[in-house]
Amino acid sequence: MAACTFFGHRDCPESIKVNLKKEIERLICDQQVDTFYVGTQGSFDRMAYSALKELRSKFSNIKVYRVLAYMPRNDVVSKDDAEGEDTILPEGIERVHPRYAIVRRNNWMIDHSEYVIAYITHPTGGAFQAVERAKKKGRTVILIEY
Repeated sequence: MAACTFFGHRDCPESIKVNLKKEIERLICDQQVDTFYVGTQGSFDRMAYSALKELRSKFSNIKVYRVLAYMPRNDVVSKDDAEGEDTILPEGIERVHPRYAIVRRNNWMIDHSEYVIAYITHPTGGAFQAVERAKKKGRTVILIEY
């Protein structure tokens, strides 16, 4: 089995969700991807997580993990946590300066995935840098367009 992660700019149009779901479903069916790691920042992460939750009704075997960049606050329990979603806090991230925590989390997701689905519109920013790192590490990168 294989794993996939997601990177995209904070702002993305809702119109890409159809193509995003198609690519996720293609990976599940054609590449036997059964594990997905999703960040928690920005609209692309929320869209990827939403698409995965929708696809879970068709593919009950897939595992979806929300990967945190920061220690969760004890006084905040999200609706998703209440539904029993699995959340991962990469080992050692609590010792990383907050300015670098998202990069460290992204690197962890790349290291644990064979595939990356990305929405990139310009060659700057954290999502672009993560995709470039994934390419250098030999990951298969699928770019979503609208």
